[in-house]
Order: sequence, then C-alpha cells, then structure tokens
Amino acid sequence: MPKMKTWDVIIIGGGIIGLSLSIALRKRVATVLVVERGEPGHEASRAAGGMLVGCSSENPAPLQPLALASADMYPEFARELEIESGIKVDLRDQGTIVFPPPEDVYERPGFTLSSLLPAPLSELEPELAHADRPAFYLPERSVDPRALVEAAWKTAKIRGVDFSSGDPVTAVSLSNGQATGVITSKTRFQSKKVVNCAGAWAGQISPHPFPTRPVKGQMLCLAMPSRTLLKHVVRADFYLIPRSDGRLLVGATVEEAGFDKRTDRATIQHLHRAALALVSKLRDAKILEDWAGLRPGTPDALPILGATATPGYYVATGHFRDGILLAPITAEVMTAVIEGRTPEFDLAPFSPARFP
Repeated sequence: MPKMKTWDVIIIGGGIIGLSLSIALRKRVATVLVVERGEPGHEASRAAGGMLVGCSSENPAPLQPLALASADMYPEFARELEIESGIKVDLRDQGTIVFPPPEDVYERPGFTLSSLLPAPLSELEPELAHADRPAFYLPERSVDPRALVEAAWKTAKIRGVDFSSGDPVTAVSLSNGQATGVITSKTRFQSKKVVNCAGAWAGQISPHPFPTRPVKGQMLCLAMPSRTLLKHVVRADFYLIPRSDGRLLVGATVEEAGFDKRTDRATIQHLHRAALALVSKLRDAKILEDWAGLRPGTPDALPILGATATPGYYVATGHFRDGILLAPITAEVMTAVIEGRTPEFDLAPFSPARFP
C-alpha cells in the first residue's frame, strides 16, 4: 500500500491570510497544502474594499503596531506578488480624504481640520460636494483585493504550494493529543502542523471552537464616467474607493446576519444615494455589480493569532475588516510562531488562550 503523502504544514482557508502565509512558509522551504472550502480567495478577501488603514481610531490599541507595520510592508509585498504572478494589484497611494462626523470636529484658534489638507478640497477633488465641510487628509494606500488574491494564489502555485478546493475541513485530526493533519467531508490529509485560517468559519472546526462570527458587509461597484473623476479614497459615514481602471466601490455595511451573503435591494440603493449626494456626476455612472462578504469578527474585535493548546495546531483568524491590510504582517509573525521563533511583535493580546 503506497505511503500517504504528508506536508510540513496544512493551512485551512485560502483567503489572503492563508495564501500569504503559504507563500511565506514556502520561502522557508516548508511543504504546504492549502485546503479551502470553496475556491481560494472567494470569501471575505475577494469581497473587501482594500483600504490599507494603518492608523485608525476604529482599531483597538493593541492592533495598531501590527497595522502600522503591515501598512509599511505593503509596497514590497505588492511588488513581489506582481513580479512573480504578472498580475497588477492596483496599489494606489493618492491617499484618503476623511470627512469626520460632527462630534469629532474640534475647533481651536487658528486651526481647523481643513488646514490638514495639502491643498483646498475644491482643488484635490473638484467633483466632491460639501467643499466647505471640515475634512483632513491621510497618506493611506488602497489595493484591489480581487487582483491581490489572484496574484497571491498564482504566486503560491508558482512557488509549489498544493491546493485542495471545494472540500471543507470538519476537524483537525489528532494522535496522542497532537495535530496530525485535517479531516474533510471527503478525505483526510496528513501534516506535522496545521494552521486554521478559515475566517468566519474557523470556530466550526474541532477541537477548538474559536469564537469567530460572520459580520456581513454589502458593497456596490460603479463605473465612473471618467477614470479621473475621483483620485482619492473618500471616507465619511461610508466610503468611496476609486480603482485605476475606472471602477468605484461604495461601501460598506456592518451587519450581524449570520452566514447570509445575500444583498438587500434597499441597502444597495441607500449606498447608491449616498454616493450621488457626495459626487453628483455619479448620476451618469453605470452600476456594475453589488455583493456581500462575511468578515470574521471576534468578541473583542482583535484577531486570534498563535499556537493553540493542542501541540502542532495554530490559528490566524478573526481579522474582521483588516484581513487585506494585515496579511503581510500576519504571514511574518505566524511563520515565526510555527517555526518556534519569537515573533517581532508581542502576540499576547491575540492569543487564542484568552478565550475559555
């Protein structure tokens, strides 16, 4: 009877977190299998907006060091994927214009939020309404998640990562209390180490019921009348993300709706009206598509990163809205953990042990 194939590491989940980790591990010469319930990159990663918000008041304080480090890594991360895959990921660095809510606007003598713009708003984005409204500029980047995931998948394939698609993992297989591979709905795979990168589905895989949950986000995509209609990402109580090919993303909702990925007509219409109110020329924009994605949320809004109580079993999930942003740094720190090295950042706030 032929010996069953084994890998050094099996990664559960083929989103941007799992794909990035697989590439990082292959650089260290590990053999890697990615097991994905659907098609790689077709869940939260593909549905994301792609804003690389390295510093945000919305992020919990423990997450800021990782977010800033990952944002700094992005130019090299994107360049490497583009070179290896031949796919442009549309990394843009025009920055973001933020309209803060009224309660966040604080005036003091000689200073307004508008003074934090590099030029008058009417010059930066002539088509924006409310040019007299307080706003500020952030030097943030954005990326096209669909192109990024495709580039990461192709790069992983080129580097020799193996894939199994369309067969969800139901459990991590154990022997004497240690991970020895994974069990799927159809078969089983053997490995010395297993990493759960299954996003919102991570808690459904035994033996550890990680408290991840799906948080739905609906988005709308328009074709701008001209590719230069908007140059910057614009954030208000919703956001507009221009792409270099003339598409414009409008999003996104934050909904507790279980695993329901259906879009709601009234919600999409609300996003459309909000975009028109901010940029009137979008009345001439064709609606290309709408969709919903399921972000992996956790009770404390922090990702779950590190070794579990089961030897050989690791987890990297719960990135919520920051999976695209945190992919490079997650790959780096998790590779260190898996290899038994001390990561550059303190992962204690993200330990799976914080949950009973």
